[in-house]
Formats: sequence, structure tokens, C-alpha cells
Amino acid sequence: MSMPADRSVRVFLADDSLAIRQRVAGLLAERAMSVVGEAATPQDSIQGILAARPDVVVLDVQLEGGTGLQVLRAVRRAQPAIAFVVFSNSATAPYRKRYLGEGARRFLDKTSEFDQLALAVADASAPVH
Repeated sequence: MSMPADRSVRVFLADDSLAIRQRVAGLLAERAMSVVGEAATPQDSIQGILAARPDVVVLDVQLEGGTGLQVLRAVRRAQPAIAFVVFSNSATAPYRKRYLGEGARRFLDKTSEFDQLALAVADASAPVH
């Protein structure tokens, strides 16, 4: 029996800004996606993601005491099926190239692409064939 296409996407938020996490959680809730965890530091993010096993992680480049790259690398090693959508103010070409090269599905700029986040998360949650 196949899963219905509208099953709730499970999302983990890794961002050092509580305000951004709240705003993103609200945005995703409108699309019937559920936030299954959130964290501000790389270590808390890695532990939380591996415990919650979300479909998608919304990841900031700058985390408290470290970077999103630490999270992306550690989680991709342990659970390669978990998808990442990077959502950052640091949306320069070198960052985009590095994160996409490490396996992130999408890289969005917080300042100009906030409205694309829910769709990017939904797209990232679809299995890769």
C-alpha cells in the first residue's frame, strides 16, 4: 500500500535564531508539515536530528558555536536519506557551492527567498530516484 502524497512532512529546524525558528515553524504548520525538533548549536542539532529522524532539516549556515556544515556532514554520514534545505543570510556563491556539494538539496536566502521555503521543504522530502 503506498503512502498518501499529502502525508505530513517531518522537519527539524537547525538555526541559532529562536525568532527564525518560530517563523519557519509557523510557515510549515500552514502547509501541514510538522516540526519534530529544533536546536541552535551544531551538537544539539546533530543529536536531535539523529534522534528524531526527520524527512527534512532546515539548516542555517551560522549556528551557535559552529556551522551548519558540521551538522550536514555528520548527519549525511549517519543518515544519508535525511534531506537538507539550507536557509541562510550567508547566501554567497562559495557557501551555496560548498553546501550543495556536501549534499544539501536546496540553498535559499533568508532575505529574498523566505516565501520559497515551504515548497523547497516539500520538494526535498520527496524520495530521490
